[in-house]
Amino acid sequence: MLTLLGVAVVIVGFALRFNPLLVVVASALVTGLAAGMSPQDVLAAFGKAFNENRFVSVAWLVLPAIGVLERAGLQERARTLIAGIKAVTVGRLLLAYMFVRQITAAVGLISIAGHAQTVKPLVAPMAEAAAELQDPNITEDEREKVRAMSAATDNIALFFGEDVFLAIGSILLMVGFMQQSGIEVAPFELSLWAIPTAVAAFFVHGARLLLRDVRAKRTPAK
Repeated sequence: MLTLLGVAVVIVGFALRFNPLLVVVASALVTGLAAGMSPQDVLAAFGKAFNENRFVSVAWLVLPAIGVLERAGLQERARTLIAGIKAVTVGRLLLAYMFVRQITAAVGLISIAGHAQTVKPLVAPMAEAAAELQDPNITEDEREKVRAMSAATDNIALFFGEDVFLAIGSILLMVGFMQQSGIEVAPFELSLWAIPTAVAAFFVHGARLLLRDVRAKRTPAK
């Protein structure tokens, strides 16, 4: 039971708003020491995990790349592109993005899009530009709602799309948990039953996006 102290460290650290990386490292150290491991063994475990997952550090290359693109006017270019398409709306744009995001997540390509890679530098500015076409005098509060809807669209598409891919971590976790409980189930069966849920999520959130367009049409521009 002492190994659960690591969970307590995570809860307290996040509650006090400490650096998440430091909180996770401290939690791992506490868990390892509570399990009877020496400091050297804990450090060796860290090194082994880093060595076996070195590809994870490649993600850090995305941050400076996105920063350079934004400095060069990536968001302005995205706004200009959308401003030239008169038929585009916030709902239609985000619905198209959700479709692409959900399909790519369903085949395991979960890292080719996301908040840092696409939502902040591209999708949200394009959605704002579409909102400006509907209402040139859009308020700052409405802009925030459009940004939030852009982020939510990515979250929903990824969350319900990734479970369709049978080799994703969530599917394997469920298979392992059910096997421990004496329930034998194949990953393919779980991913197959995730398809109706993904389709339902697409139509439900898609309806919310299109209803936003309807409300925008009914609200006269100020």
